[in-house]
Amino acid sequence: MKVELWSSSFCGACASTRAVIEQAQWLVAGVTLSERNVALAPDAAELARIEATPTVIFSSDDGTEVFRSAGVPTIHQVLAGLALAAG
Repeated sequence: MKVELWSSSFCGACASTRAVIEQAQWLVAGVTLSERNVALAPDAAELARIEATPTVIFSSDDGTEVFRSAGVPTIHQVLAGLALAAG
């Protein structure tokens, strides 16, 4: 299961989102987290259709996007996204 966090440099909500995802990593084995900064990768952000930060994209192991969340998710939303990614 892959979790991609799109953030920006001075985004307090992004830090909160990172903390929620890290909490979920303690509860669910096999979660890979990557973080990308929209300012450092604007072309990739546009290609990924990132319209706000934070945005979290949940993907299955084969890279298929299964769920997307903009804003700070709750732990329940993250766990639901991970369940979808697990298939």
